[in-house]
Amino acid sequence: MLKITQTKSIIGRLKKQKLTIEALGLGRPNYFTVKNDTPQIRGMINVVKHLVTVEEDYKETK
Repeated sequence: MLKITQTKSIIGRLKKQKLTIEALGLGRPNYFTVKNDTPQIRGMINVVKHLVTVEEDYKETK
């Protein structure tokens, strides 16, 4: 599992980057989402790597 946290705003960014942030389920700085570690998610992270931080091996506590 990957915890993806948006660290920077998407104001003034390319449309592709804005759409990728939305597809990841983010929208504002400091929002985070937890996703499975798949090649598709890794590709999306690569597009916006300068806007997000990624925590690998994230375990959700219930």
